[in-house]
Amino acid sequence: MIELRNITKRFANVLANDSVSFKVAPGTIHAIVGENGAGKSTAMRIAYGFYTADSGEILINGEVREIRTPHDAIALGIGMVHQHFMLVEPMTVAENIVLGAEPGSAVSLDLRKAGEEIRRVSDEFKLSVNPTATIESLSVGQQQRVELLKALYRHAQLLILDEPTAVLTPQEVEEFFAILRSMREQGKTIVIITHKLSEVLAISDNVTVMRDGKVVGDLKTSETNAADLARLMVGREVLLRVEKPAAKPADVVLSLKGLSILGRDGSKRVDNVSFEVRAGEIVGIAGVEGNGQTELIEALAGLIPASYITGTISFVGRDITQTDARKRKELGIAHVPEDRHRRGLLLDFSLAENTILGGHYRRPAVQANGVLLDQKGIQQRTDQVIRDFDVRPPNAALPARALSGGNQQKLIIGREFELPPKLLLVSQPTRGVDIGAIEFIHRKIVALRDSGCAVLLVSAELEEVTALSDRLLVIHKGKIAGEVDPTVTGNEEIGLMMTGGKH
Repeated sequence: MIELRNITKRFANVLANDSVSFKVAPGTIHAIVGENGAGKSTAMRIAYGFYTADSGEILINGEVREIRTPHDAIALGIGMVHQHFMLVEPMTVAENIVLGAEPGSAVSLDLRKAGEEIRRVSDEFKLSVNPTATIESLSVGQQQRVELLKALYRHAQLLILDEPTAVLTPQEVEEFFAILRSMREQGKTIVIITHKLSEVLAISDNVTVMRDGKVVGDLKTSETNAADLARLMVGREVLLRVEKPAAKPADVVLSLKGLSILGRDGSKRVDNVSFEVRAGEIVGIAGVEGNGQTELIEALAGLIPASYITGTISFVGRDITQTDARKRKELGIAHVPEDRHRRGLLLDFSLAENTILGGHYRRPAVQANGVLLDQKGIQQRTDQVIRDFDVRPPNAALPARALSGGNQQKLIIGREFELPPKLLLVSQPTRGVDIGAIEFIHRKIVALRDSGCAVLLVSAELEEVTALSDRLLVIHKGKIAGEVDPTVTGNEEIGLMMTGGKH
């Protein structure tokens, strides 16, 4: 269906693709895996016309084709769904899907005709999307389906999906994979860019492995396994499980009593929650996204106004319910947010500037007079974060947006861990992060616990939250549905509690 031959692409001094060659057979699901920065997204963006290769050629159905813009790719039957959705939230599903390919004349947009076509395609591929709904009213999983519909509406035969499950719950992933299998049965060809090896093994027919801009493996999925793929991706043996000694819980650091949190629409997002987190333990929170986890962590970090909160939050025996975010950070509460772009980084600021966010008014960021920034101190701190947390490329002057998602995450974690904190609030620590960085981040979280820090962890990845947690709380509709020991409780039982079943 598509073949890349000797594709090479440089960005300034960075060789992103180094003579990349591979073939995708028609009517298959083909996975491309590799660490962040391996060049997998760059190669497929070249195939979609987002970038132009410095050298090499692209063949579609055995014929060399010039693809210089996405318009060229769409005309050849190629569609792409990006990791960060390209949707206009106030507009309807139908308006988003036809954007750039509007039916009707220049003076009369025929949305009724478009709606009929969208419903037909939606029914054909079992996507179940309402054309009249606004994007902002849809769940993340439904927005993912709208992106697929955009490509199918333009008659795409080849779909390129970049990290398509990065923001989906386990239930949504299963539904999404059923849709992909249905598409394959109907003759579509799918390329899925991912780093999740369990998903590669579950969904793909073939897999191409990339490392440092090169293809290092082309395999039939049925003839490989997670350990072999991880070794090819990282270039060494990778620990695919979390190794940690038994926890040694000490004094209570965080105590919640009857905590309730209202949303901006007045609905109760967290409902009468009480629990404790002790020094030297990791307490995990498992739940389907949208059940109050986000509001709980943001309230504890001081990011939700006190007027939306009832109940008490105590930190090391002190009531901090009315305390603002800056004061909480000064007391030793660190926060790794679930959305690194919205809450964690200023993307156009340098790495150095990002490493002092939240502590920009104290040492080592400011001089002794407390007024002027201490550039030498900032540089030393940044160099330490880059070194200790393996941030690549190790250039403090780069803007944060120049880093891959995994390296952006390591930068945030490095900044928060360097406090050092007494309590770490960490949401989705490895979302969109490759396997080598996942192993690294997990080790750092366990090491922080073992140094005596209390850790409250939220993750949509059930495997992650059960592997890291010493105690696991399950949340459903803003209430704690129960507490389990993750070493003895199976995922099926936890999953049942997550969806409102009884423990």
